[in-house]
Amino acid sequence: MIVLGVILLIVGFLIGLPILWTIGVVLVVIGLVLWVAGAAGHAVGGRRHYY
Repeated sequence: MIVLGVILLIVGFLIGLPILWTIGVVLVVIGLVLWVAGAAGHAVGGRRHYY
């Protein structure tokens, strides 16, 4: 999710579409929150680990 967010950020910046930039920021933030929650040992979405 973080990688997809970064890709959308780059594409949105290069093309000049603010909606892609916004979606990219949202995906990066959600990905970071899930990553931190998973790293802290909390089960996210019923799964203990994501690979």
